[in-house]
Amino acid sequence: MYNLTKALILSVFLLQLPKANAMLRALNTAATGMAAQEMNVSTISNNIANVNTTGYKKQRTEIQDLLYETVTEAGSRSSVSTLNNVGVQIGSGAKVAGVRKEFSQGAPQITNNPFDLMINGEGFFGIVMPNNEVRYTRDGAFNVDSTGTLVNKQGYKLYPSFVFPPGVKSVNIAQDGSMEAYMSNQVEPVNLGQVPIFTFINPIGLKSTGMNLYAMTKSSGQAIQNIAGENSSGSINQGQLEGSNVSIMNEMTSLIKAQRAYEMNSKVMGVADQMLQTVNNIR
Repeated sequence: MYNLTKALILSVFLLQLPKANAMLRALNTAATGMAAQEMNVSTISNNIANVNTTGYKKQRTEIQDLLYETVTEAGSRSSVSTLNNVGVQIGSGAKVAGVRKEFSQGAPQITNNPFDLMINGEGFFGIVMPNNEVRYTRDGAFNVDSTGTLVNKQGYKLYPSFVFPPGVKSVNIAQDGSMEAYMSNQVEPVNLGQVPIFTFINPIGLKSTGMNLYAMTKSSGQAIQNIAGENSSGSINQGQLEGSNVSIMNEMTSLIKAQRAYEMNSKVMGVADQMLQTVNNIR
């Protein structure tokens, strides 16, 4: 009698095991979906936070599916003379494959500040860091420091270095980056050089380092120095700044979609947990 009862309990357990595994798989799958949507919401929130950041480029979360368990291979035999026309594959969820930068043009903002520069088209300004490393930016909000050197908001120099002599009355920066300074005691302007524009084969591969700066990576390729307006690089507009390319309406729509997807994954976890509890309660 004891052995018979033991055998019955074991049989029930073996029958329940596949169902329990299926419920655990559903829990794990829903959890991966929640994690992916959490990353998606984080990306959207960063876009919204930078809606007024000069030269900011919005980011997009890209999600891909995970591996599949093949229960029945499509094309396998279903009988001696027939084949399975449709296979059976069970997915294991989703994950974030990447967060892509979108380098579409932002709206121009007229400032009439002679040191504000906007790139109309592709490319970046070069910024010289304190360790002499060159980083890249779309933020053209420049000014001069106490030595007359053209710098950004953090005091980092524009590449190459431009130094304005004392007594400058006005500054003219052409669309090709040529920079001229008009002195109070001279008729002819002083040529200070030319602002280059840097382009990359794969700008999406640039690494964001904060402060509106990007660092070169193996994925982006080496920086290509161009004269503004040539070789597909953008021209320079003086007295303007490039606004963020974030659309609040699009971001709010994406946020609602991500929230709904997160909620549905959480409901799936709840349903899977209830089903697993039902299986466990079978006597």
